[in-house]
This record gives sequence, C-alpha cells and structure tokens, in this order.
Amino acid sequence: MEAFSTAAEIAEAVSPGRTSAIAVTEAAIARIEKHDGALNAFTTVTKERARAKARAVDAVRAAGQPLGPLAGVPFAVKNLFDVAGVPTLSGSKINRDRAPASSDSPLIERLEAAGAILLGALNMGEYAYDFTGENVHDGPSRNPHDTGRMTGGSSGGSGGSVAGGLVPLSLGSDTNGSIRVPSSFCGLFGLKPTYGRLTRARTFPFVASLDHLGPLARSTRDLALAYDAMQGPDAEDPVCTTRAPEPAVPTLGSGIGGLRIAVAGGYFERGASAEALSALATVAKALDANERIEIPEAARARAAAFIITTSEGAALHLDRLRTRAGDFDPATRDRLISGAMIPASLVTKAQKFRRWYREEVLKLFERYDAILAPATPMVAPRLGQQTMMLEGAEVPLRANIGIYTQPISFIGLPVACVPVPLQPLPIGVQIIAAPWREDIALRIAHHLEAAQVVKSPRPPL
Repeated sequence: MEAFSTAAEIAEAVSPGRTSAIAVTEAAIARIEKHDGALNAFTTVTKERARAKARAVDAVRAAGQPLGPLAGVPFAVKNLFDVAGVPTLSGSKINRDRAPASSDSPLIERLEAAGAILLGALNMGEYAYDFTGENVHDGPSRNPHDTGRMTGGSSGGSGGSVAGGLVPLSLGSDTNGSIRVPSSFCGLFGLKPTYGRLTRARTFPFVASLDHLGPLARSTRDLALAYDAMQGPDAEDPVCTTRAPEPAVPTLGSGIGGLRIAVAGGYFERGASAEALSALATVAKALDANERIEIPEAARARAAAFIITTSEGAALHLDRLRTRAGDFDPATRDRLISGAMIPASLVTKAQKFRRWYREEVLKLFERYDAILAPATPMVAPRLGQQTMMLEGAEVPLRANIGIYTQPISFIGLPVACVPVPLQPLPIGVQIIAAPWREDIALRIAHHLEAAQVVKSPRPPL
C-alpha cells in the first residue's frame, strides 16, 4: 500500500489477501527510516514486534479465519502509552530512568485485537504540558506541510507521523487540546471522545480530571474504526467502567438530515485569524449552520481550566520537582512550580465554576445537536516562535494556542476536529457534541468529507 492509504483501505486489501500484513509493515518501516529524520515523529520504532504481529495476522488469514476490522493497519502511539518492553517517557528526561513497561496499554491491546500493528512510540511535549510539539529533550516534531513549522502539541509526533504518511493511524492524548491542536496544524481528522469513554489505564497521566485519549487519522472512517475498536469498560480506569460500547461506524452513512447545528460566536471568533474564520465559515455554509450562539463564560472557563491544570499537574510532579528540577524543560518546570503555589481556595472556586459551566453548556444541547468552533486561532506557527497577536495585543504563543480547545475539554465534551485544506497550510474546525454523542460529531464530519469540504491534504514532501 502507498504512503497515504487509509487504515480502511489497508484492511480491505489485507483481509482478502490482495496484499499481506508483512508487506504493509515493511513498507511503513521503510517510510519511517527514510522520512522520520526530517519529521522527528518517532522516539522508538518497534520493528521486530511489528514484523511478528504482521506475520501472525497473515497466518490467521492463511488459515482461512476471519480478520479484524483493522487487519494489517500500522499505528503508533504517543510515548505516554505503556508499550511492553519500552520505558514510558511521557516526553521527559526523568522518565528515561524508569523500567520498561511490563505490559501494553489496554487501548494498544484492543487495537491489536482488531488486527492493527504497533510500530512504535511518538514524540510529544514534556509531560503533555505543551501546545507546540517542541521537546527540549528529543527535539521538535516537524510539520510535514512545512518542516520549519510546529506540529502542535502535546501530541506532536502523533500528528506528524500520520500527516507525513509514516502510519495511517496514531493515538494521542488531549487534556486541553492536545489531539485537536496537532489535527488542526497538520491537516488531520482527530477525535477527542467524551471524558471517560476510552480507558486511560497504563498511560502516564497529566491531569486526571481532564485527560482524554483518542485517535488521529486521515479520514473519518479511520477515526470511527479505531474508536469502535477501543471502546468498552475497564476496571483499571475508575471513570471508564460502566458505559457500554456504542458503534460509530454504522452511523457514517446515515447523513445529517434533521440535525440542528449552530456556530459558536463571540469568544470563539475574537482573536481568530483570517484563515481560522474562513475555515469556520466554509464548514458552516456547507452545513447550512446559520445561527450563531454564545457559549456562556467561555473565557472564565479557560481561566478555570488553567488553574485546575497547573495545580493538579503540580501535585503529580511534586517529588520530581523537589529532587530533579534541573532535568525538566524550564518552561514546564516553572509552570508546575507556579501551580504548586496556587491557593486551595482558588482551586475550589475553579471546580465550583466548572460544575456551573457544564450545566449551562449542556442547556445548549437541548436546542442543538452540535456546535462548530475554530480548533486553533491560526495555522501552524514557525518553530521557535514565542508570541502571537490576540485581539490586537502581542501575547505569549505557547499558552494561547489552545484558547478555543480549553473551554471544551474542561467539561469533557466529545469533539471531532476536521481539516479544511486551505493553501498553503490547513487548519481545523471543531465539531462539538453533547456527552456520549461521538456518533453525531462523526456523522457531521463524514458528511463534510463526502462533500469534499474537508479533507486531509498531502504534504509537499
């Protein structure tokens, strides 16, 4: 299969034997060896493991047994997922001293049970506290559309590896936007499921009350295939123990007739670049989404998300800050130290506001099935860029890339990010749905993709 084949195309070729899983795997390994030097997406490539799994998939087919829906599909994971035999780095220097993981993350196990083939672990921002994809220990992930630009973070390698055609599918994490930002900057489809939908067991945490895991891919169908394979309760994750799987793939062909779709105005348009507004307008027009609404207190929600993020993150890392402060990225270290000094009274206020804000936003879904918003305020910035313009003022870039994602992940809503293929760089739009309605977000994304309003553009490499 060629570099930009989708996961669905690969599985549909491997299952009947038009190609073999080992041939697909060897081609992916060759692409990584040829191109990853420029993209810096991988931190570990699990070649022999991948070859063994591919041969096992081919043996099942040769025996005449049915294969899974992701048969022969190469994938890779952000290096905060446990991979058996590999230290779980979480983008840090300190974690290099950890013993290798003794077992895989359940999401890896579930994808492999569906026939997918793990090819390795991916670069990321240190401890997932990052929006840029720039890692001081492993070097920056580089955007395949322009290697002088950011992939976005913290799932930078997850974005770069798929956009660059190294693998058709990757997994990332999203606490404040770390799936949606790389999807936007790299021109990919990304899914941040409802908080608690996919198990986070055997992954290195950042902020337990905000952390989500999900897939990045080059098509909506690939997102749905991966999402369906990973669903299911898991007693290892206390917030993912009760809800039964709800298939997404069968809904993709059901259209969007009758769905009520609005556009988030006000806060979600202020500060947006011309490209971000153009992309939003293009998607809204294609969906006949003519009504603009105000999400109440979105700016305050972002402020509360900052407080909870940095205080919970600091609590997780207190021992490391005491004993190995010099081994952190200074920017990460300083934010965590600041978080450790936030008064408990402010954290309590932020959590109280969070409950109120969730109730207010959920009222909107009594009237609408989905809400559109920009994913990022701009296209991918240049590597090393320190500032950005926001409402006429120059502000720090790193902290403000997530201005449109933080108020959404703050209350755990499901979001499909779709790529609008502007020239010369793509940019994403968020399709936000009510809790547990990933199917609606994916239906809308699939409709837009079928109409060729959104697509994952091939980079000029």
